[in-house]
Amino acid sequence: MRFLFILFSVLCFYSVANAMSSDGCGAGACADCHSITKDEASQLLGNMVDKVNSVEFSEVPGMWVAEVEKGQQKLPVYIDFSKQYLLSGNVIRLNDKTNLTSQRSSMMNKIDVKRIPLGDALLLGETSAKTKVIVFTDPECPYCKKLHAELKEVVMRDSNIAFLIKLFPLKMHPNAYGISKSIVCSNSLEFLESSFAGKPVPPASCDTPVVDQTIAIAGDLGIHSTPTLVMPDGLIAPGYKTAEALLTLIGDNVAKAGAE
Repeated sequence: MRFLFILFSVLCFYSVANAMSSDGCGAGACADCHSITKDEASQLLGNMVDKVNSVEFSEVPGMWVAEVEKGQQKLPVYIDFSKQYLLSGNVIRLNDKTNLTSQRSSMMNKIDVKRIPLGDALLLGETSAKTKVIVFTDPECPYCKKLHAELKEVVMRDSNIAFLIKLFPLKMHPNAYGISKSIVCSNSLEFLESSFAGKPVPPASCDTPVVDQTIAIAGDLGIHSTPTLVMPDGLIAPGYKTAEALLTLIGDNVAKAGAE
């Protein structure tokens, strides 16, 4: 936090100094006197990243945002107009508490939903629903339990939305693996809800490889936490969300997909 405070203090000083100097931006647009190319960004970042895909003006005043690749992940990093400072981490817009870094990262790391097998998924909602959202859940995850209640509220309010639930037990929940196999073998939404309620779930009635396959595919797709939603266009949306937030998120996603 101290580093960020110092960094933004420097940026504020730099921006004010530029505005007041004879060769600063003054009242003009930032693009009038500040520019950076993808090649220049690549030179500035050097071996800190594997590749720079794009660079543009950021939502944060006085900075550009670059889409970079590091390993198998794409992420946004911020470069200030002086080209002397790099900010890598969560940038949060205070007026609505939106995590801009997370938002951009999700957009950059969309996945191919066709890679996710859905034959074992539990259906929450109507089979005729036009919009189906994939949910990776853990039967012993407290945030998954909270989200599940919100999912039920969503399908009650909009019958055109349904959820396809994949069982993804985390190692931190030692009983979740066995419970997940039981749920998959029985294809039982009731068993999942019993687990969320703290009730016992019968042992698995089959020896299925599906749970292990789900764990493997989640890892390949970069999904490491629960709950995690995957929108129809492949946008990853991790974490608990209210029904209202889900309806907005799904509505915006469908609208964008229709406009493309």
